[in-house]
Amino acid sequence: MNAYEPTAAYHRSVRLLYQIIDLIIINVKNKTFILSMKYGIVLYFIERVDHAYPADELMPLTCRGRVRGQEPSRGDVDDALGKFSLTLIDTLDTLVLLNKTTEFEEAVRRVLRDVRLDNDIVVSVFETNIRVLGGLLGGHSMAVMLKDTGYHMQWYQDELLHMAKDVGLRLLPAFNTSSGLPYPRVSPQTIHKATAVGICPDHTHSCLHTHTATVFRSLVHARRALDFLWEKRQRNSNLVGTTINIHSGEWVRRDSGVGAGIDSYYEYLLKAYILLGDDLFLQRFNIHYASIMKYISQPPLLLDVHIHKPLLPARTWMDSLLAFFPGLQVLKGDIRPAIETHEMLYQVTKKHNFLPEAFTTDFRVHWAQHPLRPEFAESTYFLYKATKDPYYLEVGRTVLDNLNRFARVPCGFAAMKDVRTGSHEDRMDSFFLAEMFKYLFLLFAEEEDLTFNVEDYIFTTEAHLLPLSLSTAPHAPSPANTTSEEELDDSNFDWTCPNTRLLFPDPAFPRNLRDPIRSAVDKSCPRPAIHREPGMGRPPLRAQDFMANNPDHLELLRRMGVSLIHLKDGRVQLVQHATQAVSAVAAEDGMRFMQEMMELSSQQQKEQLPPRAVQIVSHPFFGRVVLTSGPAQFGTDLSKSITGVRGFVTVAEPYSGCAELSNAAFVQGRIALLQRGQCMFAEKARHIMKAGAIGGIVIDDNEGSSSDTAPLFQMAGDGRNTDDVTLPLLFLFYKEGNILLEALKEYREVEIHWRGQTQLIYCGGKCSENGLSSPLCPSSGRDVQEEEEDCSTDQTSPVPAATLDQSHVRTVEQDESAPHNEEVTPEEDVGPAIKRNPEPEEEPEVDKDSSRKSVEAMMADWREDLEAFQQMEDEL
Repeated sequence: MNAYEPTAAYHRSVRLLYQIIDLIIINVKNKTFILSMKYGIVLYFIERVDHAYPADELMPLTCRGRVRGQEPSRGDVDDALGKFSLTLIDTLDTLVLLNKTTEFEEAVRRVLRDVRLDNDIVVSVFETNIRVLGGLLGGHSMAVMLKDTGYHMQWYQDELLHMAKDVGLRLLPAFNTSSGLPYPRVSPQTIHKATAVGICPDHTHSCLHTHTATVFRSLVHARRALDFLWEKRQRNSNLVGTTINIHSGEWVRRDSGVGAGIDSYYEYLLKAYILLGDDLFLQRFNIHYASIMKYISQPPLLLDVHIHKPLLPARTWMDSLLAFFPGLQVLKGDIRPAIETHEMLYQVTKKHNFLPEAFTTDFRVHWAQHPLRPEFAESTYFLYKATKDPYYLEVGRTVLDNLNRFARVPCGFAAMKDVRTGSHEDRMDSFFLAEMFKYLFLLFAEEEDLTFNVEDYIFTTEAHLLPLSLSTAPHAPSPANTTSEEELDDSNFDWTCPNTRLLFPDPAFPRNLRDPIRSAVDKSCPRPAIHREPGMGRPPLRAQDFMANNPDHLELLRRMGVSLIHLKDGRVQLVQHATQAVSAVAAEDGMRFMQEMMELSSQQQKEQLPPRAVQIVSHPFFGRVVLTSGPAQFGTDLSKSITGVRGFVTVAEPYSGCAELSNAAFVQGRIALLQRGQCMFAEKARHIMKAGAIGGIVIDDNEGSSSDTAPLFQMAGDGRNTDDVTLPLLFLFYKEGNILLEALKEYREVEIHWRGQTQLIYCGGKCSENGLSSPLCPSSGRDVQEEEEDCSTDQTSPVPAATLDQSHVRTVEQDESAPHNEEVTPEEDVGPAIKRNPEPEEEPEVDKDSSRKSVEAMMADWREDLEAFQQMEDEL
């Protein structure tokens, strides 16, 4: 098998991935998904959460919909959101590509039923055109195709097409300018108005792609705008700038490239020719393309230049949007430079895991963000289709793996705030689902996976499918040709694309193009290859997977320069020394791991739950012993219960609770005691719930741990849906749990009552300490509670707020005994003072003898009090 050839299982797993994307697209009630891609893709669903619909986008970190005006403004980024159910519309044709016809019909009905186009909100003309109008047209073309088969969409009467026309009409006021170039912003309610909104203070400047995005609509307004731009090109260089005054036609920014602000102009010229069959579009594209290759293309780089002085570079960095250009070069038929530029982009991707939003000519990060842009995957797909070189399957696999390793979060995939640290942004743009997964699916799809011929369609800039049959339909003749015959001489452009099998007869030829580029990138910004480091060929350790007692995880930490220190209270402290990592790659992985740990810790701190109180109410305690316990982040929430839970306790068999209980008959109707470790907390809860328990208490196995000295411990779920766990679960540290176990040994029947918050017991004018009261109180069998000022001291240890800095040092709590293949969420950060690269220190040891003596002394005091109480009862 070729080294780059994926297995059949890999193909199937990628298809599985894409076949469930509709759950975010149409957001079926009570459904969402988590994806996990490894070599294949593991997929599972989380029930009961309707996160986003009908919002425009899903916020993957906070697991809710993004509604414009209800979330903090993100500036121009929010102009794509018009309360259109944007993600739903943007991904309509995706469902048909996946043969999800039933879901497609439901999605179309949702659009027709729920989407309003007359919202009083200012939106981007460009983004609304490519995402909303384009999405409606792509959905219409799919609906017509399905209807023609005679099996689906028989009720459809061009409703999406009518909506697309409505959107186009609502965008038309943006073109009411002296030049015909549109304003970049418009309100959908301006359909009867003659004004629109611009992005600049004087409303006169706009990025070039804003004017050209409506070419596919084949409207007079769009054609007029294109003609105006052609006339405004720099006649000597045949280049256009990136920003223009829409009234005067003067260039505001005279730099020219193929990236941000100009990318769609060139794309639409070529694709307009392919789709509409008008030769003038191809002629203009080829004139521009010849200038791009003469001035901008410096293989493998694509550098901005000044349109009046094209030999003078305009900047020393490139932006990630230029990654679409190799795919466009494939459509043009210029394969060699496409291979070279794509290889440069791939090497940058491997260095930084994603394409940074901008990177320098020596391939270092310039702007560190990455909003999960699909352009690189797009070019990878087109190169594979043209060459059938399995190398591009390996490239696609890298993209998939990096998405899973670094961008996957509980509710989808999050944009990268900084590719260097791996920090996330609560953002998942609609184009991620509309384009990224569409191109990745098509890259790996085999012929039998597709229910229609994709070659009969062209992809818009938003990857919407429009039928090529439009090119054979009657269309209006081109306006008068204002370009000289000399400029449009046939020698300036090609009418056919080359056959790549004839172009590259030697299979080694593409490799000969790629190897020098790979070498140049490595020398410019060296990074040791991961596969050369023993033990580091695996994916980097994720924070949510970390287990402090897993030898493999500890070895990975060591290689990343991260040391682990066990503290007396049962927690572990993580400290990174980048200089102690085995390589720069490992140090970078370690920094990312620490960043993830901080984010998880911060997220859980926001979800902090109040402590719980376990009160022993049976004879001879009668409510005098109260134990502070930690809650679970799943199961019944007792903080909302007035009465709490009351019942007799029993030890589960097995004590770990990690298998079906052998004493289920005895556990039924009781509260099960379990030992921490060996499996996930949720698994323990499911086993005791199956046995009929009414609750569960997990007791720490770390000798000496106590609520007196350790912060509150909250039990996390297992990363899966835990809505099936309907009983309450609590956590007791070793010291408090041992009191309960000793009581159970002494008295076979021990009844407890636990509440939603810690209660203080007042007895005989003295507050209880450590859950034990003295002097003894009269026996009544009821809870004894007073509200006196001098006893209002909380037994729960305070939770100090941890201060974070850039040292990437974090203290977290873990279920240290959980298996390595399960997910454990770190608890809130309540550790000691943060240190910046401290000197190595000896690992503190837990004084087990002193801890045991402390418990024994406590039990002796309790027995002494009990004997006194029994003597008092006898005297009565």
